[in-house]
Amino acid sequence: MLDMSKLTLYGSSISGNCLKGKWAADLFGLSYDWVEIDILAGESRTDAFLAMNPNGQVPVLQIPGEGVLDQSNAILIYLAETAGSDLIPANAVDRARMMSWLFWEQYNHEASIAVRRFRKAYLGLPDADIDPQLLPKGYSALERMEAALDGQDWICGDAMTLADIALVAYTRVAHEGGYELARFPLVLDWIIRTETKLDIPHAREGL
Repeated sequence: MLDMSKLTLYGSSISGNCLKGKWAADLFGLSYDWVEIDILAGESRTDAFLAMNPNGQVPVLQIPGEGVLDQSNAILIYLAETAGSDLIPANAVDRARMMSWLFWEQYNHEASIAVRRFRKAYLGLPDADIDPQLLPKGYSALERMEAALDGQDWICGDAMTLADIALVAYTRVAHEGGYELARFPLVLDWIIRTETKLDIPHAREGL
């Protein structure tokens, strides 16, 4: 039985969106239960899951006494605020810039890189059957990140923020979607820095 005094995070281990929250909770030292949802087997579309989250998506964070919260970056913000983390900048302008990257990550970055990776690596589709616009859109996102990292170690400046966690989730595995990360040396260095901060395996180790 789950300990209802704890946060409960429902997610899939193959999903970068889900891993964001897990990595953040671990980094912040928060107590939580992880419930693995097999999205390939349709477990996020069952009646029981849809009763909890009608969107039929993971991740979902169950908060004792407060119900549930979905959307990966909203979960990141909640966890950081709960932990009193400095990964949310105190300055209003810097905080807004971080939020801008969080919105961009979901609308531009995840929508191309994550989608192509899922179709190629998990659905096994050949390139000919994958939307041809996803590859150039993903490369455009990586080019923007490369430019942002020119002269600074982190996406929002000289300190790690939630934007780095949000963006590293799918950038680190972009090669699984057919993206050549070697074209982006600053991004590659940033991936390693962020993975090290999060104490997670280097996704490209051995490549």
